[in-house]
Amino acid sequence: MNVFVFDIETIPDIESGKKLYGLDGLSEKEVGNILFHKRRQESGTEFLRLHLHRIAAISVALRTRDRFTVWSLGDLDSTEKELVERFYSGIEKYTPTIVSWNGKSFDLPVLHYRALLHGVNASRYWETGDNDNSFRWNNYLSRYHSRHTDLMDVLAGYEPRAAAPLDEIATILGFPGKMGMSGARVWDEYQAGNLAGIRDYCETDVANTYLVYLRFELMRGHINPAEYEQECQLVKQSLLAENKPHLTAFVDAWQTA
Repeated sequence: MNVFVFDIETIPDIESGKKLYGLDGLSEKEVGNILFHKRRQESGTEFLRLHLHRIAAISVALRTRDRFTVWSLGDLDSTEKELVERFYSGIEKYTPTIVSWNGKSFDLPVLHYRALLHGVNASRYWETGDNDNSFRWNNYLSRYHSRHTDLMDVLAGYEPRAAAPLDEIATILGFPGKMGMSGARVWDEYQAGNLAGIRDYCETDVANTYLVYLRFELMRGHINPAEYEQECQLVKQSLLAENKPHLTAFVDAWQTA
């Protein structure tokens, strides 16, 4: 079975903000500030409603029969549409189990809105059994189906009050947790031109998520302790083989945790 762990990083959707509030002629920073201000007035938080997020990065960890790989979709010049297309084409190609942390409440709804905006075909993802009967009782859309496993949701017993941050769970389990950035800094880093740093940060998040997923698989008896250790060693070797500073730092932090 192919396992496809994913995470997105987002920034304010400046173009939609301009359309909704008549903000033509203002800079990206000015429009962003207005969107945050309106949201703060509305709810007391600057966390924008999901249809006003634009995707800056999508990172994935893919475990196939033969290998484990972490990377960010597209490149620094890719459009948002290209990133979204690549995400759904991966589902089309591999029909994997997709794994996230809070993906049900955040990442996937944002991806829905962005695919809707850009007219991206995602037919395999939206399959519920009309064309493939195997999706009738296990698809990507049902909260209680495992084809999408939202670890935060599942581990909390689908109880929002029991939800925990990925960083804290990863750290408690001895994994590196957050490294060098947080979601709250993404907009500032993007404005500073540090998209590469955002992509690197997103990649360490999916590495943490996959490691938590391995512990979850161990807990529910899908793998035994020896297989768990083998998988952890594969992750370390694969990340080191990439020879990328942020992934090497991730392994170093993991080994000393």
